[in-house]
Amino acid sequence: MAAGSLAAELPNGGAVLAEAVARVPFTKEESELLSGGIPRGHKNLTKATADLVKAGWMTKGRSGWDITETGLKATVAFPTVDALTAALTDGTAVPAGTALPEKAVAKPAAKKAPAKAAAKTATKPATKAATPAKKAPAKPAAKKTVTKAAAPAAGVEHKDQPASVALAGDFGAVLGAVENWDPSHDAVQMRLDAHSGKWLLTTDLPAGTYSYKAVVNGSWDENYGAFGQPDGANHEFEHAGGAVTFHYDHATKDVLRAETLG
Repeated sequence: MAAGSLAAELPNGGAVLAEAVARVPFTKEESELLSGGIPRGHKNLTKATADLVKAGWMTKGRSGWDITETGLKATVAFPTVDALTAALTDGTAVPAGTALPEKAVAKPAAKKAPAKAAAKTATKPATKAATPAKKAPAKPAAKKTVTKAAAPAAGVEHKDQPASVALAGDFGAVLGAVENWDPSHDAVQMRLDAHSGKWLLTTDLPAGTYSYKAVVNGSWDENYGAFGQPDGANHEFEHAGGAVTFHYDHATKDVLRAETLG
């Protein structure tokens, strides 16, 4: 991800976590599935990224995940995994004066050859003044026919919708499910709004930090995490407490909350 920041490219959360697992595969213990079919290592990774955000070394946005300038300097000040982990755990600040990682120096753009001056073309003066043509009398404008606007359609048809969408997360028990991360309970089922084509779930949650995924057709075989990534990282958010509405769009496979909508 540091290389992506230097190249002004923002990878999404799913891509970052997938790359992390590819470089450092889960151990046997980390591969153990928790309730809802989520690997233990996956949950540990998402928690670690939350710690990076709190330390100010990383940001998570809808346009992607990025390392902050302080985070880039941290990779220089704490160059090994153990040193970086210890600094993050202990809350060690990046030393003042730490330089940013080196990045490739862009080649100077080739100089453009100066454009040749356009040759001037001499024009001969007219020998006689042109006689102004007489204008024909204008015809009266035809009357416009006013047409009535068509009445708006009563509803919008949305095709290719799944049979069901559930929000499986660590707040399932709060909503009334038997256990968290269970996509089969009625309390976590979303309803389809026929007008907008979005799936909605409105509920009250106490203040806290939560994570969840969208599970389609009642099976973990098809689930979407942050930024609509299949089997991607969990959605995560901090809630001040009170009502919250979740919006799932099957076209983008992403979930938005009411407070994030414009």
